[in-house]
Amino acid sequence: MTRLAIFDLDGTLLNTIGDLAVSCNAVLALRGLPQHSYEDYCRFVGNGIMRLVERALPEALRTPYTVDAVRRDFVAYYLAHIDEHTLPYEGIPELLAELQRRGVRLAVASNTFQAGTEKLIGRYFPDIRFDVVLGQRPDVPLKPDPAVVGEILTATGVAAGEVLYVGDSGVDMQTAAAAGVRSAGVTWGFRTRAELEQSGARHIVDRPAELLGLL
Repeated sequence: MTRLAIFDLDGTLLNTIGDLAVSCNAVLALRGLPQHSYEDYCRFVGNGIMRLVERALPEALRTPYTVDAVRRDFVAYYLAHIDEHTLPYEGIPELLAELQRRGVRLAVASNTFQAGTEKLIGRYFPDIRFDVVLGQRPDVPLKPDPAVVGEILTATGVAAGEVLYVGDSGVDMQTAAAAGVRSAGVTWGFRTRAELEQSGARHIVDRPAELLGLL
């Protein structure tokens, strides 16, 4: 029996790529640097904001100082423009409401920085009770390290065998495997079905409602 569903955020609950792309391109433009397409950003995201910025910068500028400076500018811009293009994927609000009605506990584990993760969840899912909402924080390793899942299990008191982890990327599937929890890869996000398969997804779903059969 599944008592807890842990969701990735970007590419799983929310289509955030528009605001991520616009924000990163804005801070690149301020420096007179080349910008990137939405398709590029689908490949850049998934490993935290630092890696997003690093991938967006020209290789010669990927120094610790420049990456950190651009990251700071990105965070400030993104927090101010976080909901201009972002939307929940079709069927996600209904899925979360039904899971809540059924008594399945809900949590979020994201590589997006904590303040951004909390703001997005509060903005788009104000009526959903998430037990735990965790994003990237200092001194906590990013996914695919399973530390964030471990934190959620400790906070909720739910055993690993009673968890379904839902995400759109190979990083998510690797996180679930490392944490010893069942995984479900979603095909509506930023990565491909092939990546999910190659990363060991236990289940793959094409629509949010299909998750109800796994929970």
